[in-house]
Amino acid sequence: MKMKKMICLTAMCLLVMMGCTLTGCNHTKVYQEISSPTPNITQGKSNQVQGVILHHTASSDAKNAIRKLTLAGSNVSSHVVIDTDGTRWVLASPEQITWHAGKSILNGRENCNDFTIGIEFQGNTLETELTQDQINSAIDYLLPLIDKYKIPMQNIVTHETIRTAYKRAHPNDTACLPKRDITSKEYTKFMKALKAAQQKRH
Repeated sequence: MKMKKMICLTAMCLLVMMGCTLTGCNHTKVYQEISSPTPNITQGKSNQVQGVILHHTASSDAKNAIRKLTLAGSNVSSHVVIDTDGTRWVLASPEQITWHAGKSILNGRENCNDFTIGIEFQGNTLETELTQDQINSAIDYLLPLIDKYKIPMQNIVTHETIRTAYKRAHPNDTACLPKRDITSKEYTKFMKALKAAQQKRH
């Protein structure tokens, strides 16, 4: 009986160790990635990729959000939409400039579309928290890009952050309307998980 217990415990330990080796002790689930290219990109110019802007769709359904983000003439787009089950809808490559930031400033530089990646979490974080699958899937998407483009953690911010910075610099611009996006609570939770996952990889 003791021998059987020891064998079971050893097997469990090996499985845990294998999972940690393969995933950095983050998670073992592989999320579906679906290509859904948007026509709403800036032609003839490449994204300089110095930061990441986090958004929520504020839509009740990911497909409705994607429909809007891929509709020619809608003047909005993003790089990826992450559904509540972790499915990633990829609308553009990181090298392409999408139209997710609007009037914005990050680190004193305007027009964040030109140098940031836009991530849209499906849902409305004013009403519902990010799911663990959304957090895990976004981390899977981001970690290779952070490494490739040497993106500092402080350059991963919310849409509200860059909009507020613009309003401070241009207080008389009435065309830049206030709009709540991903909440500070969900942003803090996501960044904590992202930093932990990055530390486990290095």
